[in-house]
Amino acid sequence: MKAQKHELPGSVGFLHSSQALFGVSLEVHDGEVVTLLGRNGMGKSTTIKSIMGLVRVSQGRITFNGVEIQSLPSYQVARLGIGLVPEGRQIFPNLTVLENIMLGAAHRGGRDEPYTLDEVLDIFPRLGERLKNYGNQLSGGEQQMLAVVRALMTTPKLLILDEATEGLAPLVRKEIWYGLGVLKTRGQSILVIDKNLGALMKLADRHYIMEKGEVVWTGSTDEIAANENLKARYLGV
Repeated sequence: MKAQKHELPGSVGFLHSSQALFGVSLEVHDGEVVTLLGRNGMGKSTTIKSIMGLVRVSQGRITFNGVEIQSLPSYQVARLGIGLVPEGRQIFPNLTVLENIMLGAAHRGGRDEPYTLDEVLDIFPRLGERLKNYGNQLSGGEQQMLAVVRALMTTPKLLILDEATEGLAPLVRKEIWYGLGVLKTRGQSILVIDKNLGALMKLADRHYIMEKGEVVWTGSTDEIAANENLKARYLGV
């Protein structure tokens, strides 16, 4: 498969907001896990919303597999092969776990080899025990797993996770990180926002750090691990 490039040069602005992104440029290649790091309010989620067509792009361009997508509505972006696990889970509480999962399968696009139900439940076996439960009967961590699995069933070429482990119990976070590691071994491209730097450094190939709407640093896991000043200045660790 030809290397994918997801690029956001120029500025991207919120509708009805004073926040903006300035000169943000990033790439995610096939089979690569990339992180978007930074303190709260620095533009990470805005970047994700811009990629997904949820925020209007005023300048610059966003390309996915050679196609400019900055003017497309979010459902068309998803059909091209970008799957989003949004902050806040956003599952359907009055549908069963199985029904939630199969909703993802009804909107497939992207990968040539779709994920099957058995495959995703093998990665997240806890959900296999809950297929008949309704979404509102799940714990917060199980709901987050369900959001990940539903996104996978759309067979995305690029999977984006926005604070997927925020506020979850340590055991559940561990299961989600394990699942993402399995997906990486299967060649899934992933762009992830999360505050758990330790887990991200074990999983990711490259990292971008954002500060006040700009990318201020990019590099490998080895580079960020060796730079204590960088982590203290921009990440507070």
